Amino acid sequence: MITEVIQLIERRLGALAEIRFLGDFARGNLIAHPVDAVDWLRIAELVGTYADMPLGAIDASVIAAAERLGIERVATLDRRHFTVVRPNHVAALTLLP
Repeated sequence: MITEVIQLIERRLGALAEIRFLGDFARGNLIAHPVDAVDWLRIAELVGTYADMPLGAIDASVIAAAERLGIERVATLDRRHFTVVRPNHVAALTLLP
């Protein structure tokens, strides 16, 4: 998923923004959380529940991780999917920006 974000940043904002984003990981400003084994079942459940959209594994993995980590705010440009999906831990995710 991080590689998808990096590709999006590079494509829309250019190499300098991509370098700053990578630097944030190096400085510890951003932390990559791996997909846990228990997340895969939840990802599959979400993909199945929202198959008519289709939701897709990448967005479902963000929601599964948010549930597991208790995160209520998600940075995304994909408001279409994230405004429809109802996570288990809050009524709705707060979407940034």
